Amino acid sequence: MVIAEAPEKKTLLKITGMTCASCVKRVEDALREQKGVTEANVNLANEKATVTYDPSQVSVENMVSAVKDAGYGVMVETVTLPVQGMTCASCVKRIEDALRGKDGVIDVAVNLATERVTIKYSPTEVTLPELKKTITDAGYTVIETKTEKEFVDTERSARQKEMRDLTLSFILSGIASAVIMILMFFGSSLPVVKTWPMEWITYISFILATPVQFIIGWRFYRGAWAALKHGTADMNVLIAVGTSAAYFYSVVATFVPHLVMVGGRMPDTYYDTSTMIIALILLGRLLEARAKGQTSEAIRRLTGLRAKTARVIRDHTEEDIPVEDVKVGDAILVRPGEKIPVDGVVTEGYSSVDESMITGEPIPSSKKEGDNVMGATINKTGSFRFKATKVGRDTVLSQIIKMVEEAQGTKAPIQRLADQVAAVFVPVVIGLAILTFLAWYFIGGEPLFALLNFISVLIIACPCAMGLATPTAIMVGTGKGAQYGILIKGGESLENAYRIDTIVLDKTGTITKGEPSLVDVVPMAGFTEADVIRYAASAEKGSEHPLGEAIVKGAKAGNIPLTGATKFDAVPGKGIVAEVDGHIVMAGNAKLMELEEVPLEEMQKAFERLSAEGKTPMYVSVDEKPAGVVAVADTIKEGSMEAIAEFRRLGIEAIMVTGDNRRTAEAIARQVGIDRVMAEVLPQDKAEVIKSLQAEKKNVAMVGDGINDAPALAQADTGIAIGTGTDVAIESSDITLMRGDLRSVVTAIRLSKATIRTIRMNLFWAFFYNVIGIPIAAGILYPWFHILLNPIIAAAAMAFSSVSVVSNSLLLNRFKP
Repeated sequence: MVIAEAPEKKTLLKITGMTCASCVKRVEDALREQKGVTEANVNLANEKATVTYDPSQVSVENMVSAVKDAGYGVMVETVTLPVQGMTCASCVKRIEDALRGKDGVIDVAVNLATERVTIKYSPTEVTLPELKKTITDAGYTVIETKTEKEFVDTERSARQKEMRDLTLSFILSGIASAVIMILMFFGSSLPVVKTWPMEWITYISFILATPVQFIIGWRFYRGAWAALKHGTADMNVLIAVGTSAAYFYSVVATFVPHLVMVGGRMPDTYYDTSTMIIALILLGRLLEARAKGQTSEAIRRLTGLRAKTARVIRDHTEEDIPVEDVKVGDAILVRPGEKIPVDGVVTEGYSSVDESMITGEPIPSSKKEGDNVMGATINKTGSFRFKATKVGRDTVLSQIIKMVEEAQGTKAPIQRLADQVAAVFVPVVIGLAILTFLAWYFIGGEPLFALLNFISVLIIACPCAMGLATPTAIMVGTGKGAQYGILIKGGESLENAYRIDTIVLDKTGTITKGEPSLVDVVPMAGFTEADVIRYAASAEKGSEHPLGEAIVKGAKAGNIPLTGATKFDAVPGKGIVAEVDGHIVMAGNAKLMELEEVPLEEMQKAFERLSAEGKTPMYVSVDEKPAGVVAVADTIKEGSMEAIAEFRRLGIEAIMVTGDNRRTAEAIARQVGIDRVMAEVLPQDKAEVIKSLQAEKKNVAMVGDGINDAPALAQADTGIAIGTGTDVAIESSDITLMRGDLRSVVTAIRLSKATIRTIRMNLFWAFFYNVIGIPIAAGILYPWFHILLNPIIAAAAMAFSSVSVVSNSLLLNRFKP
């Protein structure tokens, strides 16, 4: 008997308390140490951990405990719901099992006596309406109370709370440090203060600095203890050690000065240094928090697109209900100007819909019966009804949000170097600080100067910038992509797209529209174009052949009136014969015409020319007289020629691969400007084509839209799926285009190049800052730039480094296709 392995799951945890790249590594290590966790990626910028795990070996609760044991928090919502219908312990177990089976549920407690269910859950993974639905689906009733609030944006609330706390802490520490500095440097010239003994100023400084150090600065001690307890060190350790050194030295100098007295003179105190360092670092974190909040703006914007209510028709009655209560199969009415609440299929009516918020396409799309509509798009003109087909987390918008969130939780390979450096950064910095102190103490013979340099080295070092360099850029880049209808799976996909030098394009549905259209009409003597189309289309009106349907569509597009054929006969392999308005009309190949002895000499030249152009021509005769030639072809999509020309400008070789015959393929290639064509390639061989190009040391992208493209998309270095195609193709791809327009491929490549450039710039400045800053703080430029050795200058520089990296990433918001 074979036991099936439990499928892996993926969860998203909101982590609190992280400050630098060392924190990221500690959280990742804590998660990866859990048996059953196969992958854990932590993003410092959005403070989220994406964890892949085996639910049979580890639970979300275990992971939350591991993160907390590592000294960090996990954002968890707790809700208590009154539930009716429970009668015994079996009911309790049923509800608990149902809820625990939901991704994101951390713990469940069901109280049979009070008939209440308390749930702890991750709001980034599961919503309150989904939890209620799970209980209802288990056979019980959730009682709605008037005091129950709607689900709120927990992440935004938490960030706002953090910013309020940082703002207050910064103001208080800033005021304290300003007062201390005024008293110390200008006290002798102030009217009242100049009469005070010097000890008074020192004592006041001590009184002001102590709450800053141990109340406002307690966060640094708490973070440092959590790190040291687990055998690691982070930014909190550097700040705690640096400010403590300045503070405790000052305390000794205040109360037992003879212990640090040099040359018989009273020692200076550095309360201003410890308080100002804390104030500046809090200012940096405040600015950083604000900037990081802007990097996740894309998710908030996408979430804000959701409709709040839906007008549902039930039992012939219209009623407005919350969008969360819409069920699959519901009939929904949408009026002009309203948001479409969920995904569905139009059943009645006609309108145009603005889908730009999903696809990036600025021109409204016309919708008629049978067409699909997407939730969050806006109905422009007419009213229509549609049947809901996808609701909740299954809608296109929800899937986009999920894909963007997952992408923002990934790392690019370029970040590996930063991660490796960050893993040993803090211990190395502490070692360098100690060496700096010893060097100045024994070589320079100045203990106080040695202490200040020790503090400066600790404070100026900043692994935060290295930790933020990649994730902030990825967050902004993927969010900007979503704005243009480009969904990028993650950092690795972005980096691979940056390296593309060869792009393989499927023909049908990618370069071309994927459906035949009437493209040419060549009338013979005695007939006009309209005559040829009218006869051919009227004859083909009853045909189900794709070529016949294309001719009928062409006639309707040209507003040419058609009449029904009174007689119709399909001749296999040759064409059709029909009677139209009393005339015998034939449309087909040469064999059909020869069968009825229709002379071909007059039409043959046009037929051969159109055939050489890769089109599918047909002879048309009326009453056995040559009437003309019509040609049908799969037409080129708008934008294909411009996109391929842009590939060439970017230095990317475009190659067409298709199952069509070589003549047709080469004709299309000539029109769009592609030089290399691989024709008559079977679907299963497309992946081999990609492999052969990769064997030539090329970095290959594949663009396709069908099921037969999925293996090639998966094989390519970068798979790009047209979103108008199949789910299988999209699942196999690295980048998904919501629009079926090749110009979106150009935008995706340009965006990836802009994002990777930003990441490289961020990493360069993060490394450059530390490579230059630490030696300067250690005193390498002394005595020429003595001012740079001040720990306060070091704190300001450290705060600026993180803010500059995040701000540089935000410049990606200026990207335009």
